[in-house]
Amino acid sequence: MAAGTTRFCAGIVSTARPVSIELKMADYSNKLYQQLEQETGVKTGYMKTGSISLAQTQDRLISLKRIASSLNVMGIPCEIITPKQVAQLHPLINIHDLVGAMYVPEDALVSSANVSLALATAASRNGVQIHERTSVSHVSVQKGRVTAVETDRGQIQCQYFVNCAGQWAYELGHSGEEPVNIPLHACEHFYLLTHPLKEPLASNLPTIVDPDGRIYIRNWQGGILSGGFEKNPKPLFTEGRNQLEIHNLQEDWDHFEPLLSALLRRMPDLEALQIMQLVNCPESFTPDMRCIMGESPTVRGYFVLAGMNSAGISYGGGAGKYLAEWMVNGYPSENVWPLDLKRFGALQSSRTFLRHRVMEVMPLMCDLKVPRWDFQTGRQLRTSPLYDRLDAQGARWMEKHGFERVKYFVPPGKDLLDLDQSKTFYKPDWFDIVGSEVKCCKEAVCVIDMSSFTKFEISSTGDEALESLQYLFSNDLDVPVGHVVHTGMLNEKGGYENDCSIARLSKRSFFMISPTDQQVHCWAWLKNRLPDDSNLTMEDVTWKYTALNLIGPRAVDVLSELSYAPITPEHFPSLFCKEMSVGYANGIRVMSITHTGEPGFMLYIPIEYALHVYNEVMNMGQKYGIRNAGYYALRSLRIEKFFAFWGQDLDAFTTPMECGREFQVKLEKGMQFVGQEALLEQKQNGVYKRFTMFILEDHDTDMDLWPWWGEPIFRNGRYVGKTTSSAYSYTLERHVCLGFVQHFDEKTGEELVVTTDFINQGEYEIDIAGQRFQAKAKLYPFSSLFTHRRRKDEEELSGYQRE
Repeated sequence: MAAGTTRFCAGIVSTARPVSIELKMADYSNKLYQQLEQETGVKTGYMKTGSISLAQTQDRLISLKRIASSLNVMGIPCEIITPKQVAQLHPLINIHDLVGAMYVPEDALVSSANVSLALATAASRNGVQIHERTSVSHVSVQKGRVTAVETDRGQIQCQYFVNCAGQWAYELGHSGEEPVNIPLHACEHFYLLTHPLKEPLASNLPTIVDPDGRIYIRNWQGGILSGGFEKNPKPLFTEGRNQLEIHNLQEDWDHFEPLLSALLRRMPDLEALQIMQLVNCPESFTPDMRCIMGESPTVRGYFVLAGMNSAGISYGGGAGKYLAEWMVNGYPSENVWPLDLKRFGALQSSRTFLRHRVMEVMPLMCDLKVPRWDFQTGRQLRTSPLYDRLDAQGARWMEKHGFERVKYFVPPGKDLLDLDQSKTFYKPDWFDIVGSEVKCCKEAVCVIDMSSFTKFEISSTGDEALESLQYLFSNDLDVPVGHVVHTGMLNEKGGYENDCSIARLSKRSFFMISPTDQQVHCWAWLKNRLPDDSNLTMEDVTWKYTALNLIGPRAVDVLSELSYAPITPEHFPSLFCKEMSVGYANGIRVMSITHTGEPGFMLYIPIEYALHVYNEVMNMGQKYGIRNAGYYALRSLRIEKFFAFWGQDLDAFTTPMECGREFQVKLEKGMQFVGQEALLEQKQNGVYKRFTMFILEDHDTDMDLWPWWGEPIFRNGRYVGKTTSSAYSYTLERHVCLGFVQHFDEKTGEELVVTTDFINQGEYEIDIAGQRFQAKAKLYPFSSLFTHRRRKDEEELSGYQRE
């Protein structure tokens, strides 16, 4: 029992997590472990000690304040405390270099092996059979479904299989008849155990987390258990020759020395400590530091729960709950997309990639993560044909689903090094650069390479494609050839599994554009629901087309000169798609859509023509003031126009009715589609959350902390929701946040319908790291005619004096 990495873990149950779903899992685990002993009679060693996360810098304190804001609105007690208060709670801690800390009084300690035993005992009583010392050789699959598991004691027939093999999950995934990619990799993880101190430590002493020192410290039988996440981790088992059973690896005191030094700096009175042993056990890490759960995109009934990034005991209870719901109901009760196996593609399963990435991930467990940071390893893996051209022009890159995308372009003469190392919670150094890109999008013309978009072609010999898509998508796709439809791909609850644009290329052929990270999820969703019909074909053509977004009022001039075709609104109306020649290149799919609300066109270019078309566009555009732009400008434009993006604002628990998109749903047309019943019910009864736009009013862009996403929203002093995305609007000269507002009965806490009046009649504040800023709520974007400029608002704003 409990032979995996969690058996050796430090037993710290911590709810202080930056990702909302991880926070909820840890909170559930804490509550579950609290009652386990009573339910099962198995001692779990549960002790509520609380935890203190230390900050040695102001930036670290800001990051803790952001987490504290989330914990407080979730109902988890938490406070930011002074160094003096740290010393009162834990007298052995050296506080001279601290600027503050976060205290979470309900965090706990457990014995992880005993928790596993208690859970297994409870499961056995409920009829679960547990076969110890039984190895699985492979999983049998027929017609894309799990049918049985082959073990060294014979075959077990089953409809569902859950790969919870921890550091062995990768190998087990690849051992089946149909390989399942589970991108994780083991690293050595060290912690120290000491004999009891002369004056044994009290068992209820708070756990210390010192991220700037890269260590954690907890009481252990009157002595100390202390480990950490070093800057130079040691990956293990890259060749796949894994231990059959986890045991303690070799001690390596030289490697542990920086962590030991950090411990002695933090607790100087420990010099005379007697060390019992240095534990070295493997721990598995994932490419993005989030655990992996969910159903395989390739094998139905094959579920995964692994890659806990050293937080297995904190997440275990909550992760088990969500996975059980997923298997029984077909979906979990919360949005688990940040943890879904389908966020990864096969490209993240290269052993070299995983080895290099976990060497970066493990130190990042403690590194300060300011908004918009990027991984440095595993880069330049998927690139547009224009990568070198754009890079030579000053492109600064970020990565999404392995694809390189431009953030912004550094103008000649700017200090590149300064800009690359600029990391802050305040106004970033790229502020003016992005501002000039936005200005060009609004006044002239810009080009953004958006090749990373997921692109599918769906066609049939008869009407099968149209009939199937009409059922799977919420908007009416039976439009004239050449029209583009913006539509949701909804689940039975009416929530967005995908948000996409579909162009009708011919009577029987459709071109579907989806977000970058939808490539695996959307393919699996459609494959599992499209009829198994040889007349119907779906092809992933993401790699076949380079996508250029031509944004701005002069885009029409550039395109018409290059194509010798009329591009006026009469010939080329909004949401239209036409195959055209651009320069010498034929077969360019041009769509009158920019995903920003600004005028312009998307050009889908066969990759062999990409460089030619780009050069032609840039040369022709010179007289119109053309320039390159990146995704930061795109974000600012789309947020000020109140455009929701899937994966940030929209998810499987968000419906078109809740975000003002009723007009994109064919409810009145008498056609059946997935999610229809849920939407009809919402139309009749109202919605329990509303997508809302907030303009910050008393916020100083230069001096105050910036909102990024995940900030609590308060209405008349009561918590009503969180922001989902935000950006500075260079047009409004204000920060704009998008988020969902809910309405709870003040006495009972019951969810109530959110009406337009409820939104419009409230006084709103956005909490940024514990400081609240007044905000104006809108259910529609500002018209450019009524643009509020800061200079005209000085008198109005002077009424809001900061406290």
